[in-house]
Amino acid sequence: MFVFETKIRVRYADTDQMGYMYYGNYAAFYEVARTEMLRSLGMTYKSMETDGVMMPVLELKTKYIKPALYDEEIRIKVIINKMPGVRILFQYELFNEKDELINIGETTLVFVDMKRNKPCMPPPNFLEKIGIYFSNLE
Repeated sequence: MFVFETKIRVRYADTDQMGYMYYGNYAAFYEVARTEMLRSLGMTYKSMETDGVMMPVLELKTKYIKPALYDEEIRIKVIINKMPGVRILFQYELFNEKDELINIGETTLVFVDMKRNKPCMPPPNFLEKIGIYFSNLE
């Protein structure tokens, strides 16, 4: 299992009139957390695309438990429970400043060969970097 955490502050532009983060912005927080998770492995989306692999989102699920509020720093935990293949499942847990769980979500992304526009296995360098977290399970 691979677990990564990052923090993001809820900006005024992220909120509705009540000061609650707008429901559609949770997906953007998930994306920021995925991007930072890749960086923690020494990779970026840009480097993967340069190598000819893109990662479009296939599915998104989210459950709202409590609102994220304006100016709160939100801690996002990203969890990958299974060694990626053609698809990769990211799970998210969002916590407010009181360490209360406020949102859970999942995104499924697909590795796509940009030249053929077809699903493919993850790049070998990605598998090597993330594989160490799954070596005892696989």
